[in-house]
Amino acid sequence: MNLRTRTLAALSATLSCSALAIEPQGIPLGEMMAFTPTIDVSGRYDDNFRAVEKGAESSFISRLSPAFVLSMEGAKSAYQLKYRADVDTFLSSAKDNNTDQHLTLDAGYEFDTRNRLLLDAGFHKVEDTESQEQHLQNDRYTTTNAGGVYTYGARTARTQVDLAADYQQLRYQNTEHLNAERERNTTALRSTVYYAIAPKTKLLLEGRHSVFDYLSNDNLDSSNAALLGGLVWDATAKTSGTLRVGGERKSFDHGSQDSLNGSLWEVGATWKPRTYSIFGLKTRRGLDEGYFGATAIKAQSTTLSWEHQWVERFGSEVSYTRSSNKYHSIDREDKIDQFGIGSTYKMYRWLDLKAGYKYVKDDSSYAGQSYRRNVFEIGFTAGL
Repeated sequence: MNLRTRTLAALSATLSCSALAIEPQGIPLGEMMAFTPTIDVSGRYDDNFRAVEKGAESSFISRLSPAFVLSMEGAKSAYQLKYRADVDTFLSSAKDNNTDQHLTLDAGYEFDTRNRLLLDAGFHKVEDTESQEQHLQNDRYTTTNAGGVYTYGARTARTQVDLAADYQQLRYQNTEHLNAERERNTTALRSTVYYAIAPKTKLLLEGRHSVFDYLSNDNLDSSNAALLGGLVWDATAKTSGTLRVGGERKSFDHGSQDSLNGSLWEVGATWKPRTYSIFGLKTRRGLDEGYFGATAIKAQSTTLSWEHQWVERFGSEVSYTRSSNKYHSIDREDKIDQFGIGSTYKMYRWLDLKAGYKYVKDDSSYAGQSYRRNVFEIGFTAGL
């Protein structure tokens, strides 16, 4: 694999797509640039699109999602500009019609065999009908982020080092300053050392430090520090994954808030007993930023998934997620179960047909915050 191909592959590492995803052709714009448009059209029935315990509203919702990728490759660099719009139209509630927009820019550089750099930036404009204050208005907010990861060490060397930084802004566009107390700037730093103990297995040691600066709610200003150890492995053609385990401490800037300590883990693993069948496990535990009156949330979730390609053109995926959120400084705990099943039929190289179902159950100890939700969906994805 040459430098250009490896750099572009690194840019795409975080993308999640099934084995049956369409393979759209790009429109060449010179020798180094290509423009690849796609469109996703779907219709879904949601029997509780506000995710509430009482007074549930249902609606058929159509979604039109045009998107494009503008990519450019050089001898030792690669760039991707991505845009996607999600236009939702509610048949039973026109006031909830909305358009989400997502714009990201990724760049990768491989200066030589030992020095590599990945940069990313993004802007996301979202309107959420599941707002805690949905009886007043939908939640409208934007996030803006920029960051990068510098890697030192040849890919075949025993040791590699990652140095990463990220900055994010969260802003709300609600009327009457709704949720304005949640607006914040977040600065995150990370350093990871990898040490190979086998050809396809590495030990890792990772340190993290994040600073949360709230614009109007100084009581929530805080910093998180974490130290983790673990493994990265791709030992066989059937198994691969990452394991991080450690501890985390959240310290508030104001003495009126007690510091929080807790265990932290992040695990992601896949098992492929056959080339056409993939089992997945993801689990995480950590401290998240608080809301609904909480100063922080101790969050834990586990997801099990199975993706299977039954024949060349038809595949399915089943997943189950169990989550638990414990709110600090208020008496609330949510236990959430989510089940999903979907199928994809690859009609042509450039056209996929899809159908799916999702069920969500949230049992909350806080009065009025439990709910049940069923979502049925059909649609297609098309490219050139």
